[in-house]
Amino acid sequence: MVQTFDLAVIGLGAMGSAALYQLARRGVRVIGIDRFQPPHAHGSTHGETRITRRGIGEGEAYVPLAKRSHEIWRQLEAETGRSLLHKVGSIIVSEHNDDVERPGRTGFIRRSIAAAERYDIPHEILSAAEIRYRFPNLMPLESEIGYYEPGGGYLVPENCVSAQLDRAKAMGAVLQFGHQVVRIDAQPNGVTLHLADGSTIGAAQLIVSAGPWAAHLLGAPYEGILKPTRQVMHWFALAPDAPAAWTKSPVFMWPHGDTQDGFFYGFPSLDGLSFKTADEFYGAASDPDNIDRDVPESDSQRMFDFHISGRMAGAVRQAVRTTTCIYTATADSMFLIDHHPDHDNVLVVSPCSGHGFKHSAAIGESVAQWAVDGRSAIDLSSFNLARLLD
Repeated sequence: MVQTFDLAVIGLGAMGSAALYQLARRGVRVIGIDRFQPPHAHGSTHGETRITRRGIGEGEAYVPLAKRSHEIWRQLEAETGRSLLHKVGSIIVSEHNDDVERPGRTGFIRRSIAAAERYDIPHEILSAAEIRYRFPNLMPLESEIGYYEPGGGYLVPENCVSAQLDRAKAMGAVLQFGHQVVRIDAQPNGVTLHLADGSTIGAAQLIVSAGPWAAHLLGAPYEGILKPTRQVMHWFALAPDAPAAWTKSPVFMWPHGDTQDGFFYGFPSLDGLSFKTADEFYGAASDPDNIDRDVPESDSQRMFDFHISGRMAGAVRQAVRTTTCIYTATADSMFLIDHHPDHDNVLVVSPCSGHGFKHSAAIGESVAQWAVDGRSAIDLSSFNLARLLD
């Protein structure tokens, strides 16, 4: 017999797990399907830490999502007893007049300050000397300033996903792991999902939050507008005499230089021996099923020489660990959250261009509201499909 549900969610990473949790809270008969066993390291939702902040320089449309997400993470912590949100502070170090074209981050520090001022988000503007004094692990140039947000910090992505899936299951959601949806048959009266093992699942509505696999699954027009790319995260060793401040450091983001790829970010040291950092590479599209997971030493050396050297006190040019993940980006680096153009009962969520995790809890709540009530409390119109089809 075909299993039937009010709503199905394909992909249970950041967005899918959040949507499933929120739908289950509302008493919706919902099933979540993932081809792997989430939380897993095959897509975009892993790697120990993810930055969160509320003065969003990528655009003020994101700020309500970031603010609401912080509330939901705290609610989840209370429900589950898990540690999810660590408010260690966040800082952007940059030339104040930086106008280098970077995907979604042109004028990043000024736009972050403007968002914080508009939404009354506590923050400070620090000189280079103040940054070095308060955060001795960071070494800005005299011409650089800092936007410091004490309420920023990091999330533990694996804990966030598993907490939401566990709560969803406890509230009645059905979880189906290790099953791949190979075809979607959407009709006005419902949606049928065809799985690789030959079985089918029926639902009145569908949310597709399949990240890098969404384009292939959905076909046109998504194949032409969603671009998965391979990304690398590096953990560099700290010297024995590295500043003790590394264990109390804020998360950091650092645009620099005059090229598009002059941007990196990183985290405090969680073990006192190393710290995680990464840049962003928007090269050729990658096949998510054939991502090269090997990271040559030369990649880490390039990362260190171009970004870390001269900026991170006590950092050693030795990567003690690396891992890969996948960004799925749109042309303007903004999110895509909208109904399928041909099927009102199919809602496409995610392709979040590498900066989605901090917003994911509120996105899950918003799309649950949209699916059940026909509208969301937070305005999602900036993330519509039409803007990408012109």
